[in-house]
Amino acid sequence: MSKITKKYKAAAAKYDPTKAYTLLEASRIVKEISFTKFDASVDLSLRLGVDPRKANQMVRGVVTLPHGTGKVKRVLVLCTPDKEAEAKAAGADYVGLDDYIQKIEQGWVDVDVIITMPSVMAKVGKLGKILGPRNLMPNPKTGTVTVDVAKAVTEVKGGKIDFKVDKQGHIHTSIGKSSFDASKLSENAAEVLNSIIKLKPSSAKGTYLRSVSLSSTMSPGVKVDPKTVS
Repeated sequence: MSKITKKYKAAAAKYDPTKAYTLLEASRIVKEISFTKFDASVDLSLRLGVDPRKANQMVRGVVTLPHGTGKVKRVLVLCTPDKEAEAKAAGADYVGLDDYIQKIEQGWVDVDVIITMPSVMAKVGKLGKILGPRNLMPNPKTGTVTVDVAKAVTEVKGGKIDFKVDKQGHIHTSIGKSSFDASKLSENAAEVLNSIIKLKPSSAKGTYLRSVSLSSTMSPGVKVDPKTVS
């Protein structure tokens, strides 16, 4: 049996995997069972009672985590020269246009978020095949296509994340690090969940939050009772 398998089993023995906990209880358990040597990412996973194949049941949005993600996000701003200075001042890691478009076409995607302007979307749109599968394509719905690039950079650096339901009806997103206090993890998770609840499509029938769980990198998942989310 590998060391990782042993650690996984030891972690799983510290709580009841059949029980659904409150967000705060689940956050405490995830911290306790996180066994990586590095500061693991804590993830929120949901299964929604929607059919994402129907346009009127797509659940997508943005939310600013009250305590940030704990991760330094590398931001690329693709903009016109007159916007470069304000993008850099706001904290963008990379700023430019044609030179970065060329780099991306050659395979460079070493960033976490790409922000751009409506006036250059015709150029950026050509990168769809590269950026789309990596979830890096700028989109007005997530605030990454905007005239105010400085504000967008500030928000991303401050803990703004976007989420989108996948084809199976699941949403996965990082809500912090295992070094965070349990209360901060719980509050970040609640912010995301409340945003998702508000986005419930009117055409979705039955139970909306089918399942909710928290986990850290390589740890077992801890079930959250959807009834305790409000």
